Amino acid sequence: MTTRDGIRRRADARDAADRAYAAEAGPSLPERLTAARERKGVDLYRAERDTKIRARYLAALESGDYAELPGAVYTKGFLRNYALYLGLDPEDVVRQWRRERGDTSVPAEPALAVPKPLAAPRQGLTFSPVVIVAALLTVLIAVFAVYIGVQLVRFAKPPTLAVTNPAQAVLDVDGDTSSYVMKGTSIPGATVSVKDSARDQPYRVTADEDGRWSVEVSLRRGRNEFALSALDPETGKVSENTEKVFITVPFLVIEAPTLAVDSPAEGAQFENGAIPVRGTTSNAVTVAIKAVQTKNADGTPVATLAPPPASPAASASPGASGSPVPSAAPVLSGPTVGPTTVDVGSDGTFDSPLELSAGSWQLVVTATSAEGKAVTLTRNVAIVYKGVNLVVTVRGSTAWLKVWVDGKVSKATGAAGTVYDPGQVLTFTARQSVEVRTGKSSATFFTLNGDNLGRMSNKSNPETWLFAPPNPPVRTDRR
Repeated sequence: MTTRDGIRRRADARDAADRAYAAEAGPSLPERLTAARERKGVDLYRAERDTKIRARYLAALESGDYAELPGAVYTKGFLRNYALYLGLDPEDVVRQWRRERGDTSVPAEPALAVPKPLAAPRQGLTFSPVVIVAALLTVLIAVFAVYIGVQLVRFAKPPTLAVTNPAQAVLDVDGDTSSYVMKGTSIPGATVSVKDSARDQPYRVTADEDGRWSVEVSLRRGRNEFALSALDPETGKVSENTEKVFITVPFLVIEAPTLAVDSPAEGAQFENGAIPVRGTTSNAVTVAIKAVQTKNADGTPVATLAPPPASPAASASPGASGSPVPSAAPVLSGPTVGPTTVDVGSDGTFDSPLELSAGSWQLVVTATSAEGKAVTLTRNVAIVYKGVNLVVTVRGSTAWLKVWVDGKVSKATGAAGTVYDPGQVLTFTARQSVEVRTGKSSATFFTLNGDNLGRMSNKSNPETWLFAPPNPPVRTDRR
């Protein structure tokens, strides 16, 4: 057998394999590439960073728009590198590309020989009066610019600020202390502002001709936080450093905590999203929030009165009107969310969103001191969902997401989709429907109009789900 016969036999065998492969019903090359990228859980921009291939070329490969690619030689190189990145057989991908193009070979593109530019002869340095004058002018301009720059820097220098009393940033005072005199230094004539977290307007004082200043501030029980800054009235510059001072006035052991709930208001009605529960407290180390459902979405009652506790607690629980009632009074017993413990800020504020399903709820907010004394406030609210409110949470691993809101691609994920890390929470609201395509169903969890649906599938494959209440979620083929 001659070499020519061997080459012909191998070519015939390859053609037969290609025809057999083409006879099988399977996805096109763009569909294979898109599905492989979604299984990998990356978007086009992440693939661009990993493969060093421009995103528009990757998009052209996945859409089959080969005319947007620079040439057959580059296209084959892009396909091999992209196939290796996606875990596909590069030679199989190139054969399918040739087959779908209708040819079996791509001729090599001729290399273009670019002529080299002619090297001009170097000329020696020549000095003329014009050159000398230009050089002198350049030096003078540079010196003037440096002078102006130094003056601007001196003029724009911000004022200094130092606190001499108290000597430490954190100070504990006696329990009967109601005020404190702060002292310090700055530039002469500077305006020193002392911002108290409990006051709307800061304290202000002007430094004397020696730069000394002093100001008396009021104190309340608990931790008082102050932020000090200086302003130069001539230049409008503010001191670079903001001094912090913390003064703590201890609570008396016999004092119970105080509690005020700013949101929600009694009888408030919410449509979509989390309910903001915020307020202020003093002499409390923890704040707990609990919600008890009193009525279903159709208005039927679900809560019952539970018997009062065996022993009265050292707290007060306001009723619906806000007036205190004994904590031993009967309490509601029904479907419950919480209790959830929220952090209390240094200024006594707390803020926590609360996800509730449709219906009527009673919110119970309890503040507890270090000595175990507690005070409780309640608020009654109604949840009436309109349209679609979908909360998507990524758990366990990263997940690629693409979302359509009322049929249009959401700006949050973009047309190419976005990869989200574990713990990421996204909220989408729509009038009629929200459609979510995830690259990993097992890592994607859903809450629809306050109802926790969990994950729609335990599979790690890409899936698309349509949420259009009151209809149940359904799986679609949208990509």
